[in-house]
Amino acid sequence: MTTQPQRAQSRTEELPVNTVTETIIAAAMRVHTALGPGLLESAYQLCLAHELRKSGFHVQTEVPLPVVYDGVRIDAGYRIDLIVNQLVVVELKCAERIAAVHEAQILSYLKLSGKPVGLLINFHVRHLRDGIRRFVEGQDWK
Repeated sequence: MTTQPQRAQSRTEELPVNTVTETIIAAAMRVHTALGPGLLESAYQLCLAHELRKSGFHVQTEVPLPVVYDGVRIDAGYRIDLIVNQLVVVELKCAERIAAVHEAQILSYLKLSGKPVGLLINFHVRHLRDGIRRFVEGQDWK
């Protein structure tokens, strides 16, 4: 009997969502520690994507997100900053504070993308732990 060789799994495939989000947060902290606050969002995005790829994660950047309305796909110009392992949406900000509109944005991105979990990370803070919010698709927000 001939057996097919098994496909080698990436060490990041099938990781639990909590492990993925913890790794994203740790990578974001490394980036923030190295660069500090005050840069453009695009700089943090590229550095965070680099950190995650070094760790073996599949990272997509600037992922187009269409709106489907009444059965019609509408390309409205929305883009997700990062999608990690086809599982976690990451929205990056460089703002004085996280506003309700930022929270609504990531919740909408989760709903439209069908991804279960999102991280909203604001790099414009002294301590990054104060700039991280985790969201679950379908959760209520204030």
